[in-house]
Amino acid sequence: MTARATATIRSQRLNALPPYLFVEIDRAKRAKIASGADVIDLGVGDPDRPTPSFIIDALAEAARDPANHRYPPSIGTPGFRESAARFMKRRFGVDADPDRHICQCIGSKDGIAHLPLAVVDPGDVVLAPRPGYPVYQSGAAFAGAEVFDLRLAADTGWTPRLQDVPATIASRAKLIWANYPNNPTAACVDVAFFERYIAFADRHGIIAASDLAYSEVWFDQPPPSMWQADNADLDTTLGIEFHSLSKAFNMTGWRCAFAVGHPEVISALAAIKGNCDSGQFGAIQHAGAVALDHYDHPDVVAMRDVYRQRRDVVVPGLREFGCAVENPRAGFFVWARCPPGPDGEPMDSMAFAARALEEADVVLVPGAGFGPDAATFFRIALTVEVDRLAEAMQRLKTIDFRR
Repeated sequence: MTARATATIRSQRLNALPPYLFVEIDRAKRAKIASGADVIDLGVGDPDRPTPSFIIDALAEAARDPANHRYPPSIGTPGFRESAARFMKRRFGVDADPDRHICQCIGSKDGIAHLPLAVVDPGDVVLAPRPGYPVYQSGAAFAGAEVFDLRLAADTGWTPRLQDVPATIASRAKLIWANYPNNPTAACVDVAFFERYIAFADRHGIIAASDLAYSEVWFDQPPPSMWQADNADLDTTLGIEFHSLSKAFNMTGWRCAFAVGHPEVISALAAIKGNCDSGQFGAIQHAGAVALDHYDHPDVVAMRDVYRQRRDVVVPGLREFGCAVENPRAGFFVWARCPPGPDGEPMDSMAFAARALEEADVVLVPGAGFGPDAATFFRIALTVEVDRLAEAMQRLKTIDFRR
């Protein structure tokens, strides 16, 4: 291969993306592990407990059915979409037609990344939260869209100031993203937020998208759906919401999710998927349907208690060495301000995370990777056992971050 070919093999759209945050973190972590260190990884949010056995049993049975050995419908099997509709009704009181309002996704990341290809043209604007899940921005970039950052900050409770979006930007916007419970900040919102969100989108002719990946991981009150807003209607509101089975049911590796939304938006997403993938294995969809029909199963409820116990170890532990942190109300992330550094001000998150890994063998996610307003914050995932979390807090507490 010539030098010129080597230099140009990657597309301009791919080269324009910043390095995926978790890849960089994983590289540093692997180097530490290779050196023989006992690393406690509080980085990428991947549930550590196994998928509940009632879901695994459903998969095993369905995998033996020859009907599931063929291509499934790219929009999802009828059984899965019917279970998704029942879930929306039982959990949120929302009436969804499984044939018109619901599309199965191979994980919500799949749907989130593909949505801009379905509804955005090159040069259109996508409004994406920052700090936020990187795929909102990368999906827009792959579609040739311009990304406008909806800056989230502590003084607004990590919610966007929609009134600050310039009129010239709003007039060109085609898609807007919200994510609550939020990754990385763990912020939650009420239905009133979604009423304002939908009103803004409707006023400017923008498709309102909601990423509700953590709807079933909560400690106080169950988080709302965008579709519960008084001004939201599945047949008239141009909107879509993504629901993931990954976190609620410990199914990250299964890649199973669904989108619920306006028929035209769902149809557009399904058309992209029909050209890009051949649907998720039918047996996985069957097991996913069983999971959704039993979202209140004791095993699922028990996982919320596990995350609560872990949260209640981490939050006071962080406060002991100077981190400002609030108890998260949902999700399995803790978002905290870095401890004071030598100048008495909160440390830069990259420097803090580097010292945590170097001096304590603890992996943290620096907020700087999510955007400038998060430069002095960091994220912890509650995806290791209580004893390891306690040990991580003890290790961090021994470091003098003021030096």
